[in-house]
Amino acid sequence: MTDLPIRPMLEPDLLAYKALRDAMLAGHPEAFTSDADTESRRDLASYRNRLAGGSDGATLFTLVALDDGRLVGALTCERERRQKVQHIAHLVGMMVADTHRGRGIGRALLTTTVARLRATPGLAQVTLSVTASNRAAIGLYESQGFVRYGRLPDAIRLPDGRRLDKDLMRLGLG
Repeated sequence: MTDLPIRPMLEPDLLAYKALRDAMLAGHPEAFTSDADTESRRDLASYRNRLAGGSDGATLFTLVALDDGRLVGALTCERERRQKVQHIAHLVGMMVADTHRGRGIGRALLTTTVARLRATPGLAQVTLSVTASNRAAIGLYESQGFVRYGRLPDAIRLPDGRRLDKDLMRLGLG
């Protein structure tokens, strides 16, 4: 596990968060449903919804990992707002800078996130989707107890013609 600090994202982190996200979307199009071209044009202010509470209260938090003050990883957790499904949270946008892969940052972000979710009243489960061919990410999620409950075929269509499936995974929190 990494010894880098992990904490909730704050307003001053937004510029670094956008820079990391833009780099990850451009460098790893197969790993994200958002596309780099569209997202790179997003206004910085549009990422305020990733802060705790977000614009509509749906974002529980975004955790960031810092290396000497530089944002090198992030993971966002959103909660369903509708009454009947408020017991479900979703993990989105797991990112670790290419320069920092293999150092346990993703594991630390995920472990910290799951611990926070377990301590959140009213939550019973958390879901995520991951590109089915991303064995490393799936292994990380499985190591934390996530199990696959389905697969969405042809979930991502890349400009080069590739069609990728997404595995749907969940973790019970109770």
